[in-house]
Amino acid sequence: MKDELGTIQNLFNVVMEFLVNYGFQVIGAIIILCVGVFVARKLSNLIIKICEKQDLDLTLSTFFGNVVKIVVLTFVVIVVLGKFGISIAPFVAAIGAAALGASFAIQGPLSNYGAGLAIILTRPFVIGDTLTVKGVSGVVYEISLAYTLLTTEDEERITIPNNQIMGEILQNSFNNKVVESTIGIAYQDDPVKAVDIIRKTLKQFAQISSDSPPQIGIEAFGDSSINIGIRYWVPTKKYFQTTYAVNLSVYQALKDSKIRIPYPQREVRMISQPATTDLSDSQGFA
Repeated sequence: MKDELGTIQNLFNVVMEFLVNYGFQVIGAIIILCVGVFVARKLSNLIIKICEKQDLDLTLSTFFGNVVKIVVLTFVVIVVLGKFGISIAPFVAAIGAAALGASFAIQGPLSNYGAGLAIILTRPFVIGDTLTVKGVSGVVYEISLAYTLLTTEDEERITIPNNQIMGEILQNSFNNKVVESTIGIAYQDDPVKAVDIIRKTLKQFAQISSDSPPQIGIEAFGDSSINIGIRYWVPTKKYFQTTYAVNLSVYQALKDSKIRIPYPQREVRMISQPATTDLSDSQGFA
């Protein structure tokens, strides 16, 4: 019993000694940490608002805000550790050595982060743009350090690692996407009339962009038809919906105007040959 009381007394003395020697440091460190987190959050929000007022991209604004928050919190942690007399130099050296070793094992993810940082800073595309890269296309939904997220008209999501984007040929058509189609009319019909009918039909669709007027004209002279080329811009999110509706309306308008859309055909002529004469009979040989 006396041994247990002695152990408790020793423990109590150690706790009291710690509180006397380090109590104010602990309280001060907690206060500094709380104030630092509050200031970091406020500064981050302030930077984001300033960037938005300057009409910067949302992704870039968020990136700058997060960088400020990380920098402020880093200094706060250094100050807090200093309150306990802990030097930050050994930790920096250990982190550097660990990062060097880990970099060889995670080169793929690190290259994604580097490419993501380059995308955010150079801004070859922003959220809402229509991006085509490596055979896939969609509207940019999210840009992070590791990947870029695209969405399609069917609400499918395409995740592309950023290192698969940097260094590639990018096609950015911004909010719209071009529709390119061809329709053939008979050689007996007037192509000028057909072009005028198609142009009037396209004007009935509010989805078709007026910033880039539709382009309609003779694309080629086929074997069975005069091919009329049609190009117009529509919102990427309504690409197939608008294309199918336009094709049906163009077909119906040409049909109502008695303009024929011929099917492939080939004309075959049979040439008669005279019968071959027997030379032996004509010369009198037996």
